[in-house]
Amino acid sequence: MISDMQIRYNGMKLLREHLGIVEAEKFIALIKKESFNYTEWQRTLWSDQSVDDIFHQAKKFYEIDQ
Repeated sequence: MISDMQIRYNGMKLLREHLGIVEAEKFIALIKKESFNYTEWQRTLWSDQSVDDIFHQAKKFYEIDQ
């Protein structure tokens, strides 16, 4: 298991790489400003999709990113 510090570092690195520094900071500000329940969000995020649908979308995303 990696440390909390490493998780924060990796998360910010990914945000900067995919959103750019300005949008990454904006994302953090939005998360801090709103009352956000991550667990509830995860429960409903893909409620209308099957596991196979999610798998195929993830596979396509991975292939594009390579």
